[in-house]
Amino acid sequence: MRRRLYLRAFNHVPAITKSVVHHVQTSLARQPYNIDDFGAYQAAALSVRDNLIVNWNNTQLHHNRKGNKRAYYLSLEFLMGRTFDNALLNLDLKPQYDDGMSLLGFNLEDLIDQERDAGLGNGGLGRLAACYLDSSASMELPVWGYGLRYQYGIFQQLIGPDGSQLEAPDPWLQNDNPWELPRADVKYEVRFYGHSERIEGMKALWSGGQEVVAVAYDVMIPGYDTKNTNNLRLWESKPKRGFDLNSFNAGDYERAVEASNSAAAITSVLYPNDHTTFGKELRLKQQYFWTAASLADIMRRFKNMEKSILEFPDYVSIQLNDTHPTLAIPELMRILVDEEEVPWDQAWDIITRTFFFTNHTVLPEALEKWSVPLMQHLLPRHMQIIFDINLIFLQAVEKKFPGDRDKLARMSLIEEGYPQQVRMANLACIGSHKVNGVAELHSELVRATIMKDFVDFYGVSKFFNVTNGITPRRWLDQCNPGLSRLISETLKLPKAAFLKDLYQLEGLLKHIDDPKFQTMWAAVKQTNKERLAHYVEVTTGHRINTKAMFDIQIKRIHEYKRQTLNIFGVIHRYLALKAMTSAQRKKVNPKVVFFGGKAAPGYYIAKLTIKLVVNVARIVNADPETKDILSLFFLPDYSVSLAEILIPASDISQHISTAGTEASGTSNMKFCLNGGLLLGTVDGANIEIAEEVGEQNVFFFGHLTPAVEDLRYQHMYHPVPLEKKCPGLARVVNEVAAGRFGDGNAYEPLLNTVRKNDYYLLTEDFDSYLQALKLVDEAYQDRTEWIKKSIRTTAKMGKFSSDRAIQDYAQECWNIEGSKLE
Repeated sequence: MRRRLYLRAFNHVPAITKSVVHHVQTSLARQPYNIDDFGAYQAAALSVRDNLIVNWNNTQLHHNRKGNKRAYYLSLEFLMGRTFDNALLNLDLKPQYDDGMSLLGFNLEDLIDQERDAGLGNGGLGRLAACYLDSSASMELPVWGYGLRYQYGIFQQLIGPDGSQLEAPDPWLQNDNPWELPRADVKYEVRFYGHSERIEGMKALWSGGQEVVAVAYDVMIPGYDTKNTNNLRLWESKPKRGFDLNSFNAGDYERAVEASNSAAAITSVLYPNDHTTFGKELRLKQQYFWTAASLADIMRRFKNMEKSILEFPDYVSIQLNDTHPTLAIPELMRILVDEEEVPWDQAWDIITRTFFFTNHTVLPEALEKWSVPLMQHLLPRHMQIIFDINLIFLQAVEKKFPGDRDKLARMSLIEEGYPQQVRMANLACIGSHKVNGVAELHSELVRATIMKDFVDFYGVSKFFNVTNGITPRRWLDQCNPGLSRLISETLKLPKAAFLKDLYQLEGLLKHIDDPKFQTMWAAVKQTNKERLAHYVEVTTGHRINTKAMFDIQIKRIHEYKRQTLNIFGVIHRYLALKAMTSAQRKKVNPKVVFFGGKAAPGYYIAKLTIKLVVNVARIVNADPETKDILSLFFLPDYSVSLAEILIPASDISQHISTAGTEASGTSNMKFCLNGGLLLGTVDGANIEIAEEVGEQNVFFFGHLTPAVEDLRYQHMYHPVPLEKKCPGLARVVNEVAAGRFGDGNAYEPLLNTVRKNDYYLLTEDFDSYLQALKLVDEAYQDRTEWIKKSIRTTAKMGKFSSDRAIQDYAQECWNIEGSKLE
């Protein structure tokens, strides 16, 4: 069988080399005997894209002929990572391209490294969306994604001489992107500002203002072990009228390009800093531009089916990934009422059967709100529609709960104040057919806290759970090929068997006591640690002890994720080591700690956390007494590609958010799938991971969710001095303040978040955290038992495949079915 597969693959190689050389000469207009690795990457990528285009066209034709209902996933972020390696694996062409590029004198892995990560996302929200696109295609579901084509991503993270995060533009598109197809024929006009005039009943005419053009770029999403290829459509903003020649000729050069610059700004950067009025307006512009263009495109595709507009929900489902796309609700109402002349009540019925809303947070400060004056200025018609929706909705609420003015105030789409604010989560809730959380605990908290009044009004059936998932194609096979190969050989299964049915990994449990298998499992982990050590040495110049425990926390930097707790734990360990004798230190478990993640440019406390980590690392790594048993690294410019190196190398990973604050998390799933054990709080998906793998294989600590509010109350009204409450943490804080790791005054705002109020409960959890770290050290000493825990953790990760999650959405929300392209 293997020989037959190899021969079939070998027959493809001449066609591959011919295709690559063709693209070198025609697409790149270069000589085939004078090309570097980057040019070879571009040509090979274009060659692979040719395969994708054929499958993509056939898939769209197939779905059009079938007349299937489709689902559309609206997400402001799609953290795609690199496409080249993923496409080769999903197309099952990697061995052939490896041979073909070798014949042409290139190493395929070197070419894969030439690709920049797509600058389309930042954190878990965007990576989840990317996993769901992969699973939708692999499950052969008719799903498209819609997002924005950011010119400069979020930012490129640099570390300054003083350890501070610096932000630079991320020019990921400067050398073109071979994975996207510009669609000059797919463009829509989008209006801002102007005025809205009622003309009859609920109908209005919106005119004047600024108009920009949304131009489509398509990114093909190949399924695994199938020809089905779905689409991610990204929008770029361009001026309706570009260069103003009259102004230029009059010498007013700035005005000549004003329209171009104003339009280009909309899709320049992901999450522009909203600490300024301009930044707030730009963010709102982004959200409307994206939802308006996407709905215009969805409506055009629906109209091509020549169905009645009243049948729209029978052929279209739209998933709102968090509150960012909520403007799609009033925008579709505008289209239905103003353009399609559908009566208001029928239009609202269409809305509430079309949209579905995924909530990603229970943090009140993270629930999106927009000021009414800004909305009236930028989107006057939509503000009218929101006021109308709110009045009708509140009348229904008052009828069900007569006289309950507090409930009316809480459920209103408008939060009273100066200025008034539009509550986007409330709008998303009432405009959607169903609302889901992303882990069992999170969904329970959504129903019990931020959406409690809506549960009372609609009933509990509108609210349900879909625990997040990850694609095993990227997060096992692509990032950890050695482990994927070992699993395939051990289970005697082709990779496709477990990569499309992750529950098959439970077969590993039969081999958990086999010493030979344990040795091979440990060897794979060691190889991955050496790969990470090589990366660190190349990028930082530091050599790492790969026999030490690798402890990793890689997440967006935020107070609730508590990177601060981790770095305080590292400082505590360092101080303890310094107090030991040389003989005592020899008994300590050697450890390498890694941090990675970006802080929002305007998030001062998060940026101080990065600065502290970097400066502690400089002291710790240079200390001759301790550097062999404790080292620390902050790896800048965290990305999907860096995660693919870090995650397979972990022995233990930290997921230590304050209980009740992390909706789910997905990096916890990625680490566990790759055999890394989990240290965490009883929060988010940590709970469900423990249920699957067994609590004896997870290191839990900290207070539970029900205790959090009472503890915060005590902090606020009955504060206890830090020295009395938690002496160990007080010593750490005092050492930082005294200047042991650089200017102590610089860290005062960060240290005061612990000394005063301590909203995220570091003082409450610190001692429990240290005890959990001690248990991790003790468990790591028993290598055989640790390896067994690692095997069991991987084997029980079947539930956390994004294939399971996307099928939950398909069945519980969208009512769509898979349709295989033969």
